[in-house]
Amino acid sequence: MNIIELFIEDENEFSGIDAISVVENPAIEEDFVALKNQEFKLAEVDTEKRILMGPALIPNKPIYRKSRDKEYYIYFSKNTVKKASELFLMRGKQNNSTFEHQIPLQGMSVVESWLVEDNEKDKSRKYDLNVPIGTWMVSMKVNNDKVWQEVKAGKVKGFSIEGYFADKIERPQDKSIKDQLAEIENEEAEYLLATIKGIIKKDKRYKKGQTMELESYSDYPSSVKNNAKRGLEMNEKVNNKCATQVGKVRAQQLAQGKPISVQTIKRMYSYLSRAETYYDEGDTKACGTISYLLWGGKAGKRWAESKLKELGIDE
Repeated sequence: MNIIELFIEDENEFSGIDAISVVENPAIEEDFVALKNQEFKLAEVDTEKRILMGPALIPNKPIYRKSRDKEYYIYFSKNTVKKASELFLMRGKQNNSTFEHQIPLQGMSVVESWLVEDNEKDKSRKYDLNVPIGTWMVSMKVNNDKVWQEVKAGKVKGFSIEGYFADKIERPQDKSIKDQLAEIENEEAEYLLATIKGIIKKDKRYKKGQTMELESYSDYPSSVKNNAKRGLEMNEKVNNKCATQVGKVRAQQLAQGKPISVQTIKRMYSYLSRAETYYDEGDTKACGTISYLLWGGKAGKRWAESKLKELGIDE
């Protein structure tokens, strides 16, 4: 399996990290810790600082990826990790944060950033985060009540970066083209894999030589399509500032009634179940509301849950 080094192109103003996402399953497989502070005001009070600390990037750690029918690993060198951490601060990205790479968040700020330089004296060791030398550590202040509830519930466990990096393949310089590239890599690869190459399974009811069933489905109700259409219309009214390309492409698929793979249905149910807390039916300009509708809204969650049960697949 190929191992590909990602790096930052010096001449490309878009190369680097745009945001830090809080996620349940960080790709670097390291959780963060929530820091607490004790104050004394007449009586002892345990006051939560609402600060999350954890690794944003670990050097030379292979991270599994799959694109179309190819499986590979990516990694970042110590120099790239260092440069990425510096550019993140120099470009003022400290307040850029998302939830599961989908919902732009407010009230989230990186308040501390450093590279691990000592195996014994580094601050991370105090909290049993034994990450390698050269790891980029961040502390993030959480003034977002909904996110903090997710943290306390154990549904948010780590950081995951968002940005553009180059590898040995020449990357386009124009950001709009990069958006298209992200769309292809994140969505079309999955969709084509399911509908063209096909994640094909043989139905046990059929004998050898008979029809093979394509593992993709488009029997979701019109309410799912309408929610996606509504989300697209609402997002257009706020200049398409909400959601990532993944969410926007997902909405286009649902709005057009296109078939989606079983893996997409699982992702759909998982996302809608956890992002429901950010949905406010009365706030049509909130990114949490718009992003939730783009994925099919409550109707999408009900259908995805029902479909997975019908197929005998665990959510």
